[in-house]
This record gives sequence, structure tokens and C-alpha cells, in this order.
Amino acid sequence: MAEDIIKVKDLDDPRRCQASTVQGQCYNLAVDNGKNCAAHGGCTQARAVEAKSIRNYRVAKFQVALDRHSDSPRLKNLNEEVGILRMMLEEQLEQCDDVKDLVIKSHLISDLVMKIEKLVKSCHTLEASLGGLMDKTAILTFATKVIDVITAELDDEVILAKVSNGILRVVGEMGQNEQ
Repeated sequence: MAEDIIKVKDLDDPRRCQASTVQGQCYNLAVDNGKNCAAHGGCTQARAVEAKSIRNYRVAKFQVALDRHSDSPRLKNLNEEVGILRMMLEEQLEQCDDVKDLVIKSHLISDLVMKIEKLVKSCHTLEASLGGLMDKTAILTFATKVIDVITAELDDEVILAKVSNGILRVVGEMGQNEQ
């Protein structure tokens, strides 16, 4: 530590330690990146400046990653995350050989199930808010427009009736499959 302390040659040196002593301002040079000399806590200040610099670097690094992810078109899609959680759940269940193992892992399994449920709900809400989901009325409107397009092209009323009924049956089955 004594070798780190260097006396100033010029009392007006801007690198002079800012600490006050009984005789006035300290006569030593401040450490690099600090206001005080090593005897008056300059090393601690330098470490704090270095730690702040490292923290700023990490924040900038994470900001770059955040910017990269926020520009991704896949940002608004949680399907991969749901798949990852389901794989984790499947892996936990496969590790259970009997009911005892299942009970031992029950906290982890139930936690994964709850996370999957929450993520699926979030995914559904996100898709609905982005217009990715259609309600029954929108589907029926779409089906009617498709039938109108087909009607404009087909002259045979028997075939037209079969196509229309088929489309409406498919729409009806879609609502039943979701429940």
C-alpha cells in the first residue's frame, strides 16, 4: 500500500487527493479513477468505479439482447415456451416408476402443470388480442362469404347445397372439438 502512495510535486495538481487532514488537503496523488489517495480510501473508490463500469457493461449487453428479442416476430408467440414446459413435465413423469416416485415429485409436477396452464391462458389471451383467434360469429361470417364465392361460380344447386352443408357442418364440428 505504501508503494501506491505518491506525493504531488505541484500543489495545484488536479490529480491531488481530495481528502482533508489536520494540515489541510492531502499531499498525495489520487488513485486512477478516484478522488482520494490509497491512504484515504481511493482504492475503494476505484473498485466502486470499476464495479459501476462492469455493471454498466452488463446492462448494455442485456439491452442489446433485449432489443434483439423485442424486434423478433416470434416475440408474440408463446407456443415454444408451452412446448418446453410440456417436455419438462413429460420428463418428470417418465422418471416416476411407481406411485411413491409420483408422490415425491408431486410438488414439481403440480408446479409445472400450473405453469403450463398459466402460459396456455396467456398464449390464448395474446392470440385473441392480436386477432389470431376467431370467435364463432366470425367463423360463421367467413363460412357464409366462402359459400357466397362458391355460389357465384357453381350453377348446380344440388352440389351447391352439399358444399354449403359440408362447410357449415365443419364449422359446427370446430366448436365441439374445442370443448
